[in-house]
Formats: sequence, C-alpha cells, structure tokens
Amino acid sequence: MSTRPSKDLETFPNPNPQRDYTIRIDLPEFTCICPKTGQPDFAQFKIEYVADAQCVELKSLKLYMWSYREEGAFHEAVTNKILEDLVAATDPRFIRLTGVWNVRGGVYTTVIVEHRKAGWQPAPKVELP
Repeated sequence: MSTRPSKDLETFPNPNPQRDYTIRIDLPEFTCICPKTGQPDFAQFKIEYVADAQCVELKSLKLYMWSYREEGAFHEAVTNKILEDLVAATDPRFIRLTGVWNVRGGVYTTVIVEHRKAGWQPAPKVELP
C-alpha cells in the first residue's frame, strides 16, 4: 500500500456481519485549505458506524484524509463529501461523521452528517443499573 495521499478507500470483509456493533474512529489531524483565504483549516473528524458486509481499512482512510491537505473546501461541503465516499466504499448499516473544526475568524464550526441504510433499525438501547 502506498504512503502517499490517495482518494482510494480500501475495505475488508466485516468479521462479524451477523451482529450490529459500533466502530468508532477518531481522526484528529485533518487539514484542508480555506477556499476564501487560502489559509489552512484544521479539524478533528469522528466516525461512528455499524458495518454491513465491509469495514474501512484504516491506513487507506488515513491516506484518504491526507489527500484533502492541499484542497480548498468549505466545512459543510468536505464533511458531506467524506461521508458520501465512506458510504460508497463500505455501504454501512449506519454511519455518523462529525467534523469539529478549529476556530476561524472567532467562529467554531461543527458539522454532523449521517446515513442510514434503507430498512435498518438499531436495536433498542440497553440501560444497565
């Protein structure tokens, strides 16, 4: 596998497709370029997903996120694009992507986007005493 930025998201078979379980991934070092000023933007991305048949391979995910470093992108647009690419690659039962953007001009932005596979329903939440 390459060690250069890439838009290719690799996957591997879900080792337990019979069960709903949550995979959480934190990506604290995302950068892209502000399309208005040309200055760098920094964000932390949090992925939470319930895989179906495929899981995202982590090194390819890291290289995918790195591929945005020199691209101009609005917070809302790039967060939605990343979600679309993850859904296209893995076809998850459920995925939530949260982009927590560092301050720009005195304003903090958080963008949260979700996808739910048609017909999928989560199990009821269990509260333990």
